Amino acid sequence: MRLRKKWWARPEMEESPLVITEPREYKGKWKDVFNNDNEIYLELGCGRGEFVTKKAIDNPDKNYIAIDLKDEVLVYVLRKVKEAELTNVRIIPLEIAFITEIFDKNEISRIYINFCNPWPKDRHNKRRLTHTRFLERYKQFIKPGTEIWFKTDNRELFDASLDYMVESGFELLFHTYDLHSSGFEFNTVTEYENKFVSLGMKIMFLRSKLK
Repeated sequence: MRLRKKWWARPEMEESPLVITEPREYKGKWKDVFNNDNEIYLELGCGRGEFVTKKAIDNPDKNYIAIDLKDEVLVYVLRKVKEAELTNVRIIPLEIAFITEIFDKNEISRIYINFCNPWPKDRHNKRRLTHTRFLERYKQFIKPGTEIWFKTDNRELFDASLDYMVESGFELLFHTYDLHSSGFEFNTVTEYENKFVSLGMKIMFLRSKLK
């Protein structure tokens, strides 16, 4: 669905120190942004922020960076974070293709990718956030042993992502084609996930680790 432009969104975001509109200035300096040495977890494609907000509430000893492209969704992330009075979240408006421009070696300790665009046409596959092209970029700034947690409702994307992970040198720790029946205890439900489950759709999930 095409988002209607919200001209008020960017000014509201620019008023908050929780939104980093010039993230390239902080490459290699993200611990300074949070003013602590806690591990930094990254959500790519954060939507309206229900997932990252829940994570940050449940894990105050972790720092979270939420990235998405559209101000029209990120402004709602900001409102959720402010309402919860969280200090361990930062929000970045960014095209994820430029991710290596804002993080330096060993800055990120985990990546979450939830219900990203499946880009089903063959000529578009390289745009998938789990594609080997992106995984190789992530490897430039994640720590050894970093885990990627990935959820989707798309079977073709999921199967391909299993292959992408192995091709890029990630170890598959766990995967399931039915997350909600798998017994996995650490799932944090997203907006899309609630919608899909209510329609009787199965959620696929994998955990992988950089060797």
